[in-house]
Amino acid sequence: MSIKSLIFSTVYRFIALRRVKDHGSPIYVNRFTVLSRKTVLGTNVSFNGFRVFGTGQLTIGNNFHSGQDCMAFTSDHNYDHGEAIPYDHTSICKHIVIEDNVWLGARVLVLGGVTIGEGAIVQAGAVVVKDVPKLTIVGGNPAKVIKTRNAEHYYGLKNEGKFH
Repeated sequence: MSIKSLIFSTVYRFIALRRVKDHGSPIYVNRFTVLSRKTVLGTNVSFNGFRVFGTGQLTIGNNFHSGQDCMAFTSDHNYDHGEAIPYDHTSICKHIVIEDNVWLGARVLVLGGVTIGEGAIVQAGAVVVKDVPKLTIVGGNPAKVIKTRNAEHYYGLKNEGKFH
């Protein structure tokens, strides 16, 4: 890693972690990342550009990896029961849970109220609007199941402690 890359990574890490609720270690931040005060991070988490918007909690498990320019929206506008059209000034919290060993491809959007299960992979450009089962690969808009990972292989690597 060059000196310039190391400096940028250190600055990005400082910016990302200055407001988080809690985090493990190590945390890698390789591109500009903005997390909220209601973000909880596990260990061995890697961001390559990630932004959190909203008032709800984002919980990310261990060994998480994001591609470039991912976003998570942890609240929604109050349009059904609000006092104005198209929506009022209040927001509805919608927490997001991303379990252990999840990989988000580049430019993934995760909407509030979903859980992405352990070992799931979300393809680049996907929009996650509902829960993703563990060991599932999803893609598209809205994200749909493409296939399921080989559980025997996955759990073998997990048991051996082979994490990226």
